[in-house]
Amino acid sequence: MQYPPSKLPGTGTSIFTVMSALAQAHGAVNLSQGFPDFSCDARLSGLAAAAMQAGHHQYAPMPGLPALRGQVAARVLARYGADFDPGTEITITSGATEALLCACAAFVHPGDEVLIFEPAYDAYAPLIRLQGGIPVPIQLTFPAYRIPWDAVHAAVGPRTRALLLNSPHNPTGALLAPADLAMLRSLAAQHPQLLFFSDEVYEYLTFDGRPHLSLCADAVLRPRSVVISSFGKSLHITGWKVGYCLAPPALTDEIRRVHQFTVFSTATPFQHAIAAYLERYPEELDTLGSWYEQKRNRFLELIGGSGLEPLPCEGAYFQLLRYDGLSSLPDTELVQRLTVEAGVACIPVSAFYAEAPEHRIIRCCFAKRDETLAEGAARLRAWFRRNH
Repeated sequence: MQYPPSKLPGTGTSIFTVMSALAQAHGAVNLSQGFPDFSCDARLSGLAAAAMQAGHHQYAPMPGLPALRGQVAARVLARYGADFDPGTEITITSGATEALLCACAAFVHPGDEVLIFEPAYDAYAPLIRLQGGIPVPIQLTFPAYRIPWDAVHAAVGPRTRALLLNSPHNPTGALLAPADLAMLRSLAAQHPQLLFFSDEVYEYLTFDGRPHLSLCADAVLRPRSVVISSFGKSLHITGWKVGYCLAPPALTDEIRRVHQFTVFSTATPFQHAIAAYLERYPEELDTLGSWYEQKRNRFLELIGGSGLEPLPCEGAYFQLLRYDGLSSLPDTELVQRLTVEAGVACIPVSAFYAEAPEHRIIRCCFAKRDETLAEGAARLRAWFRRNH
């Protein structure tokens, strides 16, 4: 039999899966994949158990439980001053990636171009290609990782369907600034066909007094934006796969057309649990940024003396470390050696590029217990002292 050609011929197993497997094989401290090694709030897991005991095992409504959509609307209004209708503008999805898949499937047609900013989360380009779209990578400026707006203006053309934005940014931690929103408004005025897909899953994780600027709060950008977020990051429940997207009614209608034939609905007991948790304990999300800021600061203290140069981290829960003053090894080779020899798994930042520059940067996740961070940092310091 002759099988059809692959739609993703250049896509293999993600670097996150590869490094986590390597970490497990060598008993390494896993600072690679972006998930906590601690549990969620026991009150939240208790609410999930209670929802199961109450018999909430069947399909939820396709757009999501009304109670959860209502809680999302309340949070968005309180945080950003943006009033979204739970019935027509909010959809609960099976994680942020499914929301982005629905957006791409709904709006990206064969031959359409979507601008993505590198280093970019590795799901972006494949999701665009699956729809026959063309990802157009634009490299953020190094080392501050800012958007080069001259390059963006030059890249936007009649085939450009959307810009895919990510703030707080994975892997760099960079945040959109007011000047960036002004540039987006300028693009919107010049290109009436342009949509904005905004991945804001780390929206609560901003540091040093910096605000998160959501596209949903901008009166010009909101009518053409799909804003995506996730409870996995904000409630430490990445395995529950519960996310949501905000969009005006006309865009929401199209997203739901895809969502209903992708997963139809998201896990019912988890939706009940999250809705109840947000209603009873709304203050927990408001303190999340300062809590993770302390973890970032602790990790920076722990790696002091290693010779690794930390780059600025304004948000999310990843710290980039520059090592070009210590080693000439490519980052892909360095992370292999660190996992096997030092017992610490990290991510090579080159994995976030189509054509990576030779910056020699690794990414560490600090969404870990303090003892995990201390052990990982001690192993890194010891390895670099021995080898450099």
